[in-house]
Amino acid sequence: MKTMTANEAKTHFGELIMKVQGTPITITKNNKPVAVVISMEEYEMIEEMKLATLKARLEVSLRQEQAGELHDGDAVFSDIRAGKFDQC
Repeated sequence: MKTMTANEAKTHFGELIMKVQGTPITITKNNKPVAVVISMEEYEMIEEMKLATLKARLEVSLRQEQAGELHDGDAVFSDIRAGKFDQC
């Protein structure tokens, strides 16, 4: 992944916008990564993947409920945050 300093990104914003059409760019400040800039196309793809993952997790939950497998809500959300259902 390409990298630009925050100052370079500010100074060459037009160039940054063009570059992110091909690859994400990490923005650093004081030599530490602080942001990643991506194209709108890539952002939309990520949002679609997040929605698909959420739908898959919901389907698992509904199947469990239909099978009489009831779970504590807090435990379910803890499992989701921990990535337990990421293989769905």
